[in-house]
Amino acid sequence: MTKKRTAILISGRGANMAALIEAAKSPDYPAQISLVISNVETAAGLTRAHANNIPALVIDHRQFGKDRQAFEAAIQDQLERHDIEIVCLAGFLRLFTPWLVSRWSGRMINMHPALLPSFKGMHACEQALAAGVKIHGASVHFVVPEVDSGPIVAQAAVPVLDNDTADTLAARVLAAELRLYPMALGLVASSKAQLIGDQVRNAVAVKSDADFFVPGLK
Repeated sequence: MTKKRTAILISGRGANMAALIEAAKSPDYPAQISLVISNVETAAGLTRAHANNIPALVIDHRQFGKDRQAFEAAIQDQLERHDIEIVCLAGFLRLFTPWLVSRWSGRMINMHPALLPSFKGMHACEQALAAGVKIHGASVHFVVPEVDSGPIVAQAAVPVLDNDTADTLAARVLAAELRLYPMALGLVASSKAQLIGDQVRNAVAVKSDADFFVPGLK
């Protein structure tokens, strides 16, 4: 099996990145983590990448001032140099312009800590608590120019408890994310989830632990 060469973009600790790296260690997993890029020099995820012998580098957006396209061109250059086929955003705290997004249409995915299309943008758990919802969760979606608006690949639901704070709810969502993202990348890398127009064929909804699986893994 030829694995799809995958890059992960991070800005912090890289919890989801670590889950993807672990999944990709299986010979049957359809993606290979070939590059990690951070826009933050002190991101803890860089150390995790190095520990797993994955090329990791920093492209600091601050060095480009307000020239967003120059920043994105630097990222694009590295993605091309490493022959990347799929890009995963995993806690990457920068918004891309249509210039870069269009180059990765159908090949760039993002994790968002909410059941999209609800609670887009920052502070999703706070938004959910303020709205009084009883079900929250996480979504992996294809990236489009509009924030958190791309076609959904996979979603996982978690309960919202009466005594939840933003932190306790976020911890429950993260636990779901760490299992959902490897599943979603597996679906995309294996072409089991196919983007057709603005819909994903074979998208997955996870409602319980029993529903989690990673395509290609035994």
